[in-house]
Amino acid sequence: MSPWKQLTPSIYHRLAFGCAYGLTDVGLVRESNEDNFLIDPLLRLVAVADGMGGHDGGEIAARLALETVRDALGAVDPKKSSPGDAADPDATWQDEHMPAVVAVHEAVDAANARVYGANLQGGRGEGSGMGTTLTGFWQSLPDGPLVIFHVGDSRLYRYRDGELAVLTRDQTMYQQALEAGVSGDFPPRNLLLQAIGPTAAITPDVKACATRPGDLYLLCSDGLYGNTPHAAIEHVLAGAHAQSLEHCCAELIALAKTHGSRDNITAVLALVER
Repeated sequence: MSPWKQLTPSIYHRLAFGCAYGLTDVGLVRESNEDNFLIDPLLRLVAVADGMGGHDGGEIAARLALETVRDALGAVDPKKSSPGDAADPDATWQDEHMPAVVAVHEAVDAANARVYGANLQGGRGEGSGMGTTLTGFWQSLPDGPLVIFHVGDSRLYRYRDGELAVLTRDQTMYQQALEAGVSGDFPPRNLLLQAIGPTAAITPDVKACATRPGDLYLLCSDGLYGNTPHAAIEHVLAGAHAQSLEHCCAELIALAKTHGSRDNITAVLALVER
């Protein structure tokens, strides 16, 4: 294991709303693992980052992004990120969850600025250098919604009432072509429209999402879902419960290998118990 590996050890974590567990694996082909993940029980923060830029490039970008988001959200005043009396009476927006959404936007922007700055210091200009995807969620208050943030093509899934849904949109040229109804040859699936680090500005997808008891959330890198059928992932999650999250993560990684994944593989599961 390199010094950049797992920001969070592979252990079972209790969160305010339930529990979480994560695993990352180098996979069948790569020599190093540029994936990383974070589970912070105190902050109720869970995230995955899939680095790019080669050994000691992508690994660093993933770690820097996760650390920066954690530090930025850890410095947020809970009263200013929650609805209620602390809300600005002169605000032009009415969404009660907007303070938390703004805090997440700022945290993701800070992560991009940090990795971009590291690229500039290394002599790598706009559009080049190391980068990383960044996908996760933050619960600003123990009984509040999850604020989902997303840059790149890692994914957040939700398994609810027997159905598996993707809550994020892949920010790739392939997805863009698919939605545009392009016929003929499609771009490669791994060509990102944006990532943390290579450019000075990004536009993250950020939204609030209400939870229900029994919800199971899966955060993963494209090494998991890229070649693995949706139904196969759904089948594994159907048997998950609090005591089996570790087993399910291991089963998902094995499943990706069975289906020929050629990338690093990361799976993080979070179960809502109340």
